[in-house]
Amino acid sequence: MITKTLLADGSITVVDCRCDADTAAKPYAELHGAHSVSYVRKGSFGYSSRGRVCELVAGSTLLGRAGDEYVCTHDHAFGDQCLSFQFAPELAEALDDRAATWRVGAVPPLPELAPLGELAQSAADGRSDVGLDEAGMLFAARVLAILGADPRRSAAPRDASPRERRRAVAAALWIEANAHEAIDLGRVAKEVGLSRFHFLRLFARVLGVTPHQHLVRSRLRRAARLLAGGDCTVTEAAFEAGFGDLSNFIRTFRRAAGVSPSGFRRMARGERNILQDRIAMPALG
Repeated sequence: MITKTLLADGSITVVDCRCDADTAAKPYAELHGAHSVSYVRKGSFGYSSRGRVCELVAGSTLLGRAGDEYVCTHDHAFGDQCLSFQFAPELAEALDDRAATWRVGAVPPLPELAPLGELAQSAADGRSDVGLDEAGMLFAARVLAILGADPRRSAAPRDASPRERRRAVAAALWIEANAHEAIDLGRVAKEVGLSRFHFLRLFARVLGVTPHQHLVRSRLRRAARLLAGGDCTVTEAAFEAGFGDLSNFIRTFRRAAGVSPSGFRRMARGERNILQDRIAMPALG
């Protein structure tokens, strides 16, 4: 694991984590050093803690509670990248004082988290006028609010053989890499050598979302990345991300982010009233 500390102010530490493990790496037990909320930016990995074993892909979120033991597995050769926000005990308690919430573990890619995760990454890359600590707090608060409102939105433990899990993860990685293109279910199923029906059931069982949901959320993340860190227009972001219809993109983005694409772009540029409204926004169902 290659780590780089991007921010450390005593109450919040932000770490860029890049895993260089491959399929030959032997899993081993580790301890969470702090309460943490980590946004998976790239790749995939398995996560096991307190008897729950889940697969994470790009767009997923990982929660950790200080002192809890966990094991990461790497049944692929792609590695992974995470942006990890680690909180001092008093700040973690202020965010959510329930141990059960911090022990949720894996959260599948959720549409409400995609824009904020990409905003945080843009801040980490220096491509946004929002502070990294501010973006991290906003993202973590949103994750915890969603789980507090409905703990069932966490990732279910995987129920599949190692070979099936590898196929589901391979499909997710393929969708992520090709989300900007026109993709149908049959094409993805063919890529991993499965029938449409078997593929649909397997993907949802392993990753907690359907292939179509993962496709839309991959496009949302790409659009948010473009809006947060670049000078492209809303129309350009929509089509570059793979949305074929502008009005559908605007509706989908607003439903996920709670703000329009143009409002999100202004927020990324530091417009304070939009940031404050977003912080006060309740969790979506």
